[in-house]
Amino acid sequence: MIASPSSSFSAGGSKKAITKPGFTDQAESKWRTAAQQRIYGRRLIDALRATAPSGPHAVKEASDSALALTARGQSRWSRAILLGRRRPSCKLLLKARRGRRRPKPPPPALKQGMAASPEGKKVSDRLRLLGRLVPGCRKLSAPSLLEEAVDYMAALEMQVKTMRALAEALSAASLNAAEPGS
Repeated sequence: MIASPSSSFSAGGSKKAITKPGFTDQAESKWRTAAQQRIYGRRLIDALRATAPSGPHAVKEASDSALALTARGQSRWSRAILLGRRRPSCKLLLKARRGRRRPKPPPPALKQGMAASPEGKKVSDRLRLLGRLVPGCRKLSAPSLLEEAVDYMAALEMQVKTMRALAEALSAASLNAAEPGS
């Protein structure tokens, strides 16, 4: 029997997936389950019903909050989204204090001597940018940042799938309602 490149067989004969060292596909599999998608879909619909007349920013906030609730605060990005939604007054306080801030120390990637070469500087710049894109991950080390980013990207992929399915269902419903013979 020939094993496929994506799998191998252990001594007991069971099939075991090969993964890259240091990385797991736990985040991908967690967000790709049908149960997680159904839970998120229900939460998204409930959140959208609550924010229907508010506008596009409310839709984004509702979808992000539903995604963070589905993650149950088990990741840093989901906690950052949930805490950011609950305390809008904290953001106002932070904006008022911006003029008095001291310069930030360099991120952990720079402390490790990563920026000694031009390639290292490029990598550390991209890690800093990635830290800004993933909510709540500005001050993480490179390995932790990459793990959070993988989980966040898998969650966003599920969010896009769910929103596409919802948009298709709504467009089909509006087409059926618009037909004169109904």
